[in-house]
Amino acid sequence: LRQALLADGELNLADIRRIARFKREQGGSAVEMEIPEATLEEVGGFARLKTWIAQRQPVFLNPALAPGLPPPKGLLLLGVQGAGKSLAAKAIAGSWKVPLLRLDFGALFNKFIGETEKNLRAALADAERLAPCVLWLDEIEKGLSAGDADDGTARRMLGTLLTWMSERTTPVFLIATANDVSRLPPELFRKGRFDELFFVDLPTPEVRATIFSIHLKKRGLDMAAFDLAALAAASAGYAGAEIEQAVIAALYAALAGGAAATQAHVERELAAT
Repeated sequence: LRQALLADGELNLADIRRIARFKREQGGSAVEMEIPEATLEEVGGFARLKTWIAQRQPVFLNPALAPGLPPPKGLLLLGVQGAGKSLAAKAIAGSWKVPLLRLDFGALFNKFIGETEKNLRAALADAERLAPCVLWLDEIEKGLSAGDADDGTARRMLGTLLTWMSERTTPVFLIATANDVSRLPPELFRKGRFDELFFVDLPTPEVRATIFSIHLKKRGLDMAAFDLAALAAASAGYAGAEIEQAVIAALYAALAGGAAATQAHVERELAAT
């Protein structure tokens, strides 16, 4: 706090990033920290998730508002690749203006017995030290699914994680994302581990139009030159990530041709995907 005050003479949003970075540098951990700029307003679709998050945000940031109510623990996002699960995790942290900690399971594994679980416990302890924060477990099935060559490490990691999920009292909001639900252990789905599970499907036509609007505006294009309904119809079956890449590819094609990006450029890229 002293360093934050000395930097500019006041405490503001920039100091949240400065203090979180300072706390992160003091420990050293397997978690990567960032404070995302994106908010849920910049995410197309996810209407139920946005409502659910809005209901729990005040209590998470200030538990004194509801003394008898347990603070929200987290959620699990399952579904189609490229449909926005990772973006939603970042946007929740950005909306709440708290650090986002990404836990990479690959960085935890160690060839010596017991060291992997020890690394996981250290990472979870660092997340608690940075609270309030959002802890993001990306593609959780890759870290907790046991393969043919597994020596029991995945099961021990699962036990460590489940114990922490049930017993933690610090404001660490856990968001796990998964593409292949069949590889997840059933113990993870019990209510109480996560507050809620959300399935993320391919976007509907209305949501696809919103996604196009977000990405076109983000790149400074004139919205009057684009028919969002036609673009949504031309992108049936596309995930949000594929829509974004089509817009980017259209901008490259327009730049190469020495012209401004138009509806035709985007439609050609959609057809070529």
